[in-house]
Amino acid sequence: MSPRIQLPSGWVTFVFTDIEGSTRLAQLLGPDYRPVLAEHRRLLRHTLASTGGAELLTEGDSFFLAFEDATAAMTACLTAQRALSSHDWPTSEAAPRVRMGLHTGYAEPRDGEYASPEVHRAARVAAAAHGGQVLCTASTARRAEPLPPGAALLDLGLHRLRGFDDRERLFQLVAPGLERQFPRPRTADAVAHNLPTQVTSFVGRQTERIELGILVRQHRLVTVLGAGGAGKTRLAVELASGVVEAYPDGVWFVDIASVTDPGLVAFAIAAVLGLRPEPGRPMLDTLVEYAAGRRMLVVLDTCDAQPAACAEVIARLLSGGGGVRVLATSRESFSLPGEVVWRIPPLSVDPRADGADSDAVALLLDRTAAARGGRQPDPAESADLRRVVQRLDGLPLAIELAAARLRVLSVGQLAERLDDVLGTLDAGREDPEPPPVERGWSGNQQDTVDLVAAAAGASPPTPASRAVQRSATERHLTMQATVTWSYRTLGPRAARLLRWLAVFAGPVDLATVEWLLGDDPLDPLSVLVDKSMVLAEPRAAGSTYRMLDPIRAYAARRLVEAGEEQAARDRHVAWSAHALDQAHLGQDGRPVTLSLYALDPLAGELRSALRWCATGGSARAGLGLAGGLDQWWLERGLAREGRLWLFRLYGRIAETGERIPEAELAAAYHMHSLHASADGEFAEELRYSQRAEAAARQAGDAGLLARVLAGRAAPLVDMGQFDEAERVCREVIDWAQGQDVVGEVLFAVFSLAELLWRRGALEEAAELLGAVRPLEAVRPVERGRRSVDMLLGMVALARGDVIAAHEHLLVALRSRMGHGYHGRACDTLNAVAVRCAIGGERLTAARLFGAAQATRASMRATPGIYGGYWAEQQSELRAVLGDAAFDHAYGEGAGLQLDEAAALALDVEHPDLAADSTRFSTGLSQPAPRRPVDPDPDPDPDRHPDPDRHPDPDRHPATRTERA
Repeated sequence: MSPRIQLPSGWVTFVFTDIEGSTRLAQLLGPDYRPVLAEHRRLLRHTLASTGGAELLTEGDSFFLAFEDATAAMTACLTAQRALSSHDWPTSEAAPRVRMGLHTGYAEPRDGEYASPEVHRAARVAAAAHGGQVLCTASTARRAEPLPPGAALLDLGLHRLRGFDDRERLFQLVAPGLERQFPRPRTADAVAHNLPTQVTSFVGRQTERIELGILVRQHRLVTVLGAGGAGKTRLAVELASGVVEAYPDGVWFVDIASVTDPGLVAFAIAAVLGLRPEPGRPMLDTLVEYAAGRRMLVVLDTCDAQPAACAEVIARLLSGGGGVRVLATSRESFSLPGEVVWRIPPLSVDPRADGADSDAVALLLDRTAAARGGRQPDPAESADLRRVVQRLDGLPLAIELAAARLRVLSVGQLAERLDDVLGTLDAGREDPEPPPVERGWSGNQQDTVDLVAAAAGASPPTPASRAVQRSATERHLTMQATVTWSYRTLGPRAARLLRWLAVFAGPVDLATVEWLLGDDPLDPLSVLVDKSMVLAEPRAAGSTYRMLDPIRAYAARRLVEAGEEQAARDRHVAWSAHALDQAHLGQDGRPVTLSLYALDPLAGELRSALRWCATGGSARAGLGLAGGLDQWWLERGLAREGRLWLFRLYGRIAETGERIPEAELAAAYHMHSLHASADGEFAEELRYSQRAEAAARQAGDAGLLARVLAGRAAPLVDMGQFDEAERVCREVIDWAQGQDVVGEVLFAVFSLAELLWRRGALEEAAELLGAVRPLEAVRPVERGRRSVDMLLGMVALARGDVIAAHEHLLVALRSRMGHGYHGRACDTLNAVAVRCAIGGERLTAARLFGAAQATRASMRATPGIYGGYWAEQQSELRAVLGDAAFDHAYGEGAGLQLDEAAALALDVEHPDLAADSTRFSTGLSQPAPRRPVDPDPDPDPDRHPDPDRHPDPDRHPATRTERA
């Protein structure tokens, strides 16, 4: 620089320029590079220096100039770029692409140079530009008034320049004759993305991340569907953060939730990409043109806020360029060509195969520790933690809100309160209700709404409009707000179906939904599935549909508000009664052997129906449902639950004055008596037995009275009055024979057989049981229990007949396990243990005793009439084995599940196959072989009639016990 040049002082605009990729260009052109470089210098000097700029430094392909006037500097750069682009270069490859950067700052020259950080800032602005691009800082933009004719400045947002800690807003000069589409500026941002920084750790979802990552690599549009609060956004951001390096042009996150007008969806995406409106050109066209040819991933979050507009923008983006991929989160799909819909599952609530905590428990642990100042929950709370996440169906938002409640509650207290999911999780939080949007303005991304509104010619956002935007981000502050977000988009039929589905406790099939509505539910059900408010679970037998518990709680509230609860829940009670009836019937509508396994999947629905009957519905209907669950409660160790439901139904009767027929009351009291016996409440047992008899006599039904009288002996047995119990049984049986209702007093017959066994009258017991076998075989409710075989096995044990005991007991055990009679199966396991002890298989006997006792303890079952016998047999076995061996084997058995213990018992070798058996020896004095028991309890229908249809009373193990 000549020392005679006058350098400007005060507010100085510094300009730096250089050729982008000059080294590559020099290598490409070789000797021809020098004339290109010289021509480049000539053009720049002519345009830059001639506009009043002071040339401070020219080195290689770079220029450094200072201008007193920012507008002059802007004009010089515009003129220079036009001159360079319009010049006739030897070839198109030889055309240098010059980048320029401007910054205005206060500086004073010293000794012909500037020693100021403003100079370095200007240099960094130029380094951030691309070839053919002119960038300037906000300081220059403010002072460059007026701009050159036809020129405008495009706001590229805030950027961190290399070597500077603060962020600088950069603008691009846009004018006719200049390129307008460039990648994002080359600033100090580590990677090209704007993914939100997470303040909490990401927990679990390893399988889902892998699965979703594969889909994003293979497909250009992937939509993550799920209910509100399912974790769609968090998973999408976590996945996107791991693939930033795979997209040279960036990974860009756009929150559509704050876009309150469909026409501004394109503006929201453009704002994130650094694009600004151009006069006379649709924003979507600008956006598509920018994205064409670039490789980038756009993450569109909460697209269900503007589904139609999002679908249009996505379709245009994907058709405009092959390098663009879209990962969208929504509660409904777009139905676009090429779209892959991936439904996010709830967090797993079951422990992993390696024994580690489930993802849901791990998340609750993590967030609870944070809520409690870093203190982890006590290990004693682990069972309650599992209860909480199971009750919340593994919904991440619900778990996050639950963790916040643990600041003031223990995990056990929280678990107890989750019957009111919404009330518990949302306690102390206001449910944000968005105010109506004022006409004339719609919001957009929060950091660009003012610019977008101005570009759209709308007035600035008002406080009410700001509230609309805040409500979009607050939708996850409460469960109520989260579900309301989706509910408001439903039509009348879909909204009604959602409300009515709240009466179901678990998954339902299409036929059940149709039963509930009395109409074809396919259309509204499809809407609910598409909007992720109902989960469809495909199965070979047909899809089932269910709601997550928090959504069900919300729908139940809406059901009450709509005044539909009575009708919907009464309909559900009727369905429950129908389902109970169907459990007793085969596909042809005829009765089959009752299997309690058929009631297992109905338990949740029946409890829900009972709850309504006891609080707002018909107690009479509730008593009918309870009667259908009688055996299931007893055999699952839930006699206490059965009693509690009956007490609640009695209270409902007293509250409403509903008239219950005496016959139905008698059946309920009789069931109550049996449940009290199983629960060890013997005084209550006797009281309700007496009430049942009185009501049955009032009803005048001989069969009902017979069933009630058959239970007379049970309280006497429980109180140890065995002689009196035997007398009562005989009286009841004689009376039933006179009334021709012997089939109704099987309970008394079996009780008498047990009493006879107890006092050693084995011959009479065997004859009695042999006589009633045909009665048991023709009664579907009785024959699955195989009580006759069980008792004949006990008689055989008392006689020391191991072969007969083995055959009878294994038939009984196989049937009881096959039909779900778990409580009775425990008695049979004990009996098989005695058979093993007698047969010399003592360790197996100890294991079976341990398994039976552990199962009984888990069921809280009383030992019954056999309790003393089991204890005596165990003591004898312990004496033979020794304490150490007995305790070790007993402990092994206690660790077995019931089905494992049953398998062990069924694998016990038949006595005839033992090595020391003489039954099949060649000695002439040995008796003829006895027919072994058929190992298959359900014979081949081609060889034998189906015992469930045409029972054959003679088809049973032929043993010396019965012949006697």
